[in-house]
Amino acid sequence: MSTSLTFTQSAAVHPGAVKAAAASSAARSIAASGTELLQVKNLSKIFGPKPERALELMRQGMGRNDIFAETGNMVAVENVSLSVRAGEIFVVMGLSGSGKSTLVRLLNRLIEPTAGQVILDGRDIAPMSAAELQAVRRQKMAMVFQSFALLPNRNVLDNVAYGLEVAGMKKAERYGIAQTALARVGLDSYAKLLPSELSGGMQQRVGLARALAVNPSVLLMDEAFSALDPLIRSEMQNELLRLQKEEQRTIVFISHDIDEAIKIGGRIGIMKDGRLIQVGTPSELIQSPADDFVRDFFRNVDVSRFLKASNILTRVERNTFTCNPGAPASRYLNQMIDGAMECAYVCDESGKYQGCVTQNSLHQAGSGSMQEAFLADAGAVSLDSDLHQLADIALGQTHDVPVIDTFGRLAGVVSCRTILKQVMERRMA
Repeated sequence: MSTSLTFTQSAAVHPGAVKAAAASSAARSIAASGTELLQVKNLSKIFGPKPERALELMRQGMGRNDIFAETGNMVAVENVSLSVRAGEIFVVMGLSGSGKSTLVRLLNRLIEPTAGQVILDGRDIAPMSAAELQAVRRQKMAMVFQSFALLPNRNVLDNVAYGLEVAGMKKAERYGIAQTALARVGLDSYAKLLPSELSGGMQQRVGLARALAVNPSVLLMDEAFSALDPLIRSEMQNELLRLQKEEQRTIVFISHDIDEAIKIGGRIGIMKDGRLIQVGTPSELIQSPADDFVRDFFRNVDVSRFLKASNILTRVERNTFTCNPGAPASRYLNQMIDGAMECAYVCDESGKYQGCVTQNSLHQAGSGSMQEAFLADAGAVSLDSDLHQLADIALGQTHDVPVIDTFGRLAGVVSCRTILKQVMERRMA
């Protein structure tokens, strides 16, 4: 069954646009399930006169430069395998010449692969006929280019509707959908202007709206914001994140900018010399880089905002009490003394965190309740709290910082010593 990720549209727009919105709820459900919508298996691209010979040498383990010296062929993409989940922004990044732009063009066969598979929604696009491939590009896999690629003699609305026009959609219907797509990127009032009458950032929004109008399963963005001024680029990144929060599209985003990658990417794939070195979330790449090349990408980036409490917490087993906050404090004082506990964490019967107590706070509460013994400075943090937030809290207390999940349950604790160690490591990096 075809997976089509749509964008939300109001009932006031053209019926064709409303019809396109009908699948949005199902699409979001697919996105939430983590389904692998796009799979790349052992994909390679070799440019030159003898790709078969070069491919054999590559499989024997010969390096890129040696292959070029022997055959005159350039290995642009080498045996790349990855998967992109429905509803995620997957960023492919690397330095110039790493193969990232070639890779994205292999995904929709703008460049023909030398070997390997690209499986979209369960179908390999490599053996598709020209007609089948054209249908995929029109309906399932749209692309936003760095150069905007707008038609200069057509107004904004006609540019956005162009893909629908080529697909044979009637004028009234395609204009209704195009107008709605323009509204999604905040340009509905600019429909009659020519591209030359818009700023660079606005032109890129038109390019994004054109891609959204065809309602693709996968949106490919090749360095889409790199030609923009820094301020406009940041605005476009924010716009993409806003749209993603509302619509949960599946996006493959190519970038050479690590700050951009970690800002918008749910997961990042890092390429070097045509090879995919490592794939992971920003936190995973920061915490466990595959090699020095990956580590160097983050050397000049403030990675502390990507190091979360979930990455450095310790599970709590022994130092916990399950009780009602109204239970007598004196009942638990001896348990803490016998167990040599400096502090303990109190949860109710459902596991929700209630507060933190120490031997001293229980002693001071006397015949009072556990709630009276709770430490005033023992506020819990969420799993997504970053190192900056943890450091601010740790400066005001001496006991471990409790961490709770989205249901308010105690997930673990982060020790002040661990927080200090992480802060010092990053200052010395």
